[in-house]
Amino acid sequence: MKSKNILRGSAIVVAILAFTITLWALPATATAKVYRMKIQSGYPRGDLSMETLKAFASSADKRSNGQIKIQVFADPELVPVEELFGATKKGTLDMLHCMGAYWGGILTVGEIEFGLPYMYNIPGGKSYDDSATIVRNFFFESDFVKVLREEYAKHGLYYLDMHDYGPTFTMATSCIRTLEDFKGKKIRVEGAWHDYYNMVGARGTALSGTDAYMGLKLGTIDASQWDVSCVTGLKWHEVARYRILGGQNEIQPGHILVNMKTWKSLPDNLKNALTGAGEDYFNALHRVYTEELEKYNQLVGSDKIEECRITKEADKAHREAAYEIWALTAKRDPAAAKAIELVKEWRKTLE
Repeated sequence: MKSKNILRGSAIVVAILAFTITLWALPATATAKVYRMKIQSGYPRGDLSMETLKAFASSADKRSNGQIKIQVFADPELVPVEELFGATKKGTLDMLHCMGAYWGGILTVGEIEFGLPYMYNIPGGKSYDDSATIVRNFFFESDFVKVLREEYAKHGLYYLDMHDYGPTFTMATSCIRTLEDFKGKKIRVEGAWHDYYNMVGARGTALSGTDAYMGLKLGTIDASQWDVSCVTGLKWHEVARYRILGGQNEIQPGHILVNMKTWKSLPDNLKNALTGAGEDYFNALHRVYTEELEKYNQLVGSDKIEECRITKEADKAHREAAYEIWALTAKRDPAAAKAIELVKEWRKTLE
């Protein structure tokens, strides 16, 4: 009788243990905390990079096994672009999607990150794929991303990842090749590019990108700078059929920034998931821009666009102006000096 009781008791213990183990195994999916986040782009609906943020949100969901849910918003659906940095810093938004030049007045490295003139001008006529890889490797294989993360962290933001908007496109109403051609031309640009064009005889001009088409059409401006979507989406070539080549950057980096409290609230496995989603977004957006550049090439082949490469004399003047801007920017603060030094060392490996 006693042995039967022992056996019965053992069976009960085994059953309890089995039940307990089952309970431990279940909650991984049933009770795992879900982190709901909001990201807003600095660009409106219809912009290629903004629309591709859906791929970023999808990747984060998949990589986190459904624990990270991201709602995607465009400018200015939650806040206007000029308040985007502050809203993410405060935690009104969990993340922002934009480019560093927008915040150049807040932290100098943002301007450098986006690319000072000639900074991402890759020698040797590399393909878009090669150029993008070269620039991404510079970010993550040097201390460049470390400098960026340290500076953005001072503003309560975590620098998650970079992406790119393809090569610079400067569309003009006339063919501009020589320094004489540049004289007095009004060119719509951002940030340090104003000084850049001023230094080669043109006039850097501030104007909203959404107003550029009419500005080109009416003659308010003579040229305007953007990415390939200025042709494939905004149709600038209808009123400015000449693309200036030379003195530009082959890559225009953007970024995703995360509110620091949001970032720190994530367990390590979800930080890894969000980091992976950032790299997935880089790859997804690169594919999108590759397709858009092919559309552009077809337009060039149909004579709807004429490419105008600047002369060697003009290229030399552009390069000298760019290096002067680099030197002036490096003097603004220690982080800028460090970033510029890293850029110079990196560029030595390309030549």
